[in-house]
Amino acid sequence: MNMHLVLKFGSGVLTSDASGLELDAAQFTRLAGEIAALVNAGHSVVVISSAAVAAGVAALGLAARPVALPAKQACAAVGQTQLMRTYEEAFARHGLTAAQILLTHGDLDSRQRRQNAESTLGELRAFPRVVPVINENDSVAVEELRFGDNDRLGAEVAQLCRADLFLILTSCDGLQAAGHRLPVVTELAEARGHVTRETGRHGTGGMASKLDAVAAATSAGIETWILDGRLPDQLAAATSGRDVGTRFPAKP
Repeated sequence: MNMHLVLKFGSGVLTSDASGLELDAAQFTRLAGEIAALVNAGHSVVVISSAAVAAGVAALGLAARPVALPAKQACAAVGQTQLMRTYEEAFARHGLTAAQILLTHGDLDSRQRRQNAESTLGELRAFPRVVPVINENDSVAVEELRFGDNDRLGAEVAQLCRADLFLILTSCDGLQAAGHRLPVVTELAEARGHVTRETGRHGTGGMASKLDAVAAATSAGIETWILDGRLPDQLAAATSGRDVGTRFPAKP
């Protein structure tokens, strides 16, 4: 069955393990190959991508991710071009074309702008080898920089696209409880007892933010998965229903 897929890549998935402050070319190469396999199988793919700030930190030669919001926005402005160039180069090896879309939550809260975004994504779907890459417009917006590493934006876009699956790729193997992966979670209230609001060194989300996104997507009827983006073949495994990460069935 051909599906509409929304894939969300966190900063920890796209940046170097060593520093977290530069893009990991090997990760882009592998993920582009896995996305190409999904497209070749007949699925449509939309990517929600973080890591513009990390790319900007490297491009500007900074020693650390800045703390001040204007400095983060400046890094995002520089890093977004680096991020898209990396996607373009990785996709081109598989005959895919990247399409950049920058959104803010205000765009999706406005009825007219939401319709415009929906229309643009609908038109892009007419070109099966075009992969939209969506990021929050961090140079003018602040929500992702402060709160969510694009988790909430991903859930909103999944609803906008009427996605069949929303796959959140992060730097841990699904939702963990007492050191063990939970394969399937149907009760989010119980699952929240296993997480805190802590984030990774270079991300702004954390598992609690991801569960907020899961709640929004599953309530809209979209099955959602949290997967380890550092492991190979997670996308193919989830789309074929294999036992990887944590699956959150859609609410009826």
